[in-house]
Amino acid sequence: MIRDVLIGQRREIERIRKEKYVKRDIRIPGERSNLIKVIMGPRRSGKSYFAVHFLNRLGNFGYVNFDDERLVGTKDYDDIVENVKQIYNHPKILLLDEIQNLDRWELFVNRLQRQGFNLFITGSNSKLLSQELATVLTGRHFEVFVFPFSFREYLVAKTGKEPKELPTSEIKSMVYNYVSLGGFPEPLMKDLDHKSYLSTLFDSILYKDIVKRYRIRYPKEIEELAYTLISNHSREISLNKIKKLASLRSIVTVKKYLSYLEEAFLVFQIKRFSWKVKEQIKMPRKIYVIDNGFIHAKAFKPSEDYGYLFENIVAIELKKREIQKMMDVFYYKSMLRGYEVDFVIKEGHKIKELIQVCYRTDEDAKKRETRSLLHASRELKCKNLTIITDDYEGEEEAKWFGTQRKIKFLPLWKWIVTLDKT
Repeated sequence: MIRDVLIGQRREIERIRKEKYVKRDIRIPGERSNLIKVIMGPRRSGKSYFAVHFLNRLGNFGYVNFDDERLVGTKDYDDIVENVKQIYNHPKILLLDEIQNLDRWELFVNRLQRQGFNLFITGSNSKLLSQELATVLTGRHFEVFVFPFSFREYLVAKTGKEPKELPTSEIKSMVYNYVSLGGFPEPLMKDLDHKSYLSTLFDSILYKDIVKRYRIRYPKEIEELAYTLISNHSREISLNKIKKLASLRSIVTVKKYLSYLEEAFLVFQIKRFSWKVKEQIKMPRKIYVIDNGFIHAKAFKPSEDYGYLFENIVAIELKKREIQKMMDVFYYKSMLRGYEVDFVIKEGHKIKELIQVCYRTDEDAKKRETRSLLHASRELKCKNLTIITDDYEGEEEAKWFGTQRKIKFLPLWKWIVTLDKT
């Protein structure tokens, strides 16, 4: 039976090889080393497609997809390996998809590595992968993250051209679709209805990867929490407020369910900045969604709020860089007057940049956002100040209560395209 399953999966690999593929902005260092390459990210973000097209360059490789109900509960790991050897002509490279579905997978992977296989494994649960790998494979693996399409990848998927080949007017018009619908590859590449596809995907992740895996007795509770967080994305929110809005029983339950949603790559948190770690732990967080498409599909909102949607896009891009250990990301809020800055970028022991997202750039909005930036600039001793806008670009000198700084204004589309080049 296992042989039949693996032969069917090989046909799936051949189909993936033939389909249109957008080259991803992702690197895998040490591709031929004996370190295990762990590819993580949300379901349907393109992990398997990325891995297959990446491995095509390296030659022959074997493939097993453990997100297959016919392999659930199998204990005969040696039979799997022997069949892979026969079907794929004794490959030295193995791609093991959604490995977290295999019982005690980390021991299996450890044994395969000792046998000399070059291993690439994918998974959709950050904690299960990282925790077990840290325990069993300390120092013998590294992690690669695959998110839904970046804006550059989105443009290439839609037009077949790089941003530098497109007129500015076309890029500007397309950024709104990206902000509204997000970057999940499949509905874009196959012209599917985004809302229906992403609503189904979200529910599948919620029930398959969280409710079923963690045996949650009251699934409606975590469903209500998920909808509450998505509907309140890009806003400061405390655990107590979440508890009330989602009608949950305790703060302990809120923390536990929130961790499950993060581990499954549905949402993430950004802490309020403080030089004291204890204060960071106590203070409210801001919640962001891993892709704006989930907001489009699931949030309760009377109309499009591009200010918050813009901020969520910026948060996603910064989160990618934080995961890559390039920076630490926070938000800022003064203790007394409540001046708030959307993003504080910290590298090492220094604050490198303060970023404000301001969809509307009328005089009142500019004045409000500028004051907050200047206040934070003085408090955090940072002169690199940026306001991300809808369409306004320029550089202005701003002064407030004795603090004078230059502030860069950049349209969102330009900020993302520039970021993709780094």
